[in-house]
Amino acid sequence: MAKIVGIDGMTVGEVVEGVKAGGRFVLFEYCFSIIVMTFKRGTDVYYIPPGGSTASKSLPYTLLTLLLGWWGFPWGFIYTPMAIATNLGGGRNVTKQVLASLTAGRPA
Repeated sequence: MAKIVGIDGMTVGEVVEGVKAGGRFVLFEYCFSIIVMTFKRGTDVYYIPPGGSTASKSLPYTLLTLLLGWWGFPWGFIYTPMAIATNLGGGRNVTKQVLASLTAGRPA
């Protein structure tokens, strides 16, 4: 499983309660190209607490993609707008998958 950023020191119960209150787990995408090769990747998973914003967390990946994503033909022109749209939309929500992994084997 990918690293989860933002839950250091929290118990699983605290994480579950945070998600019930509106917290979520997201990952961002970035893309970079080297002429004929384009790489599209996902970041670590970020915990966004209730009422929290993803803007500052997605900004480095969006800027990287804006600067280095376009240079590959043809996939740079396809993956770059997709990654930017994902990031500007708040990232890819992976809350269900992360909660399932965190609570696996725990009594309900």
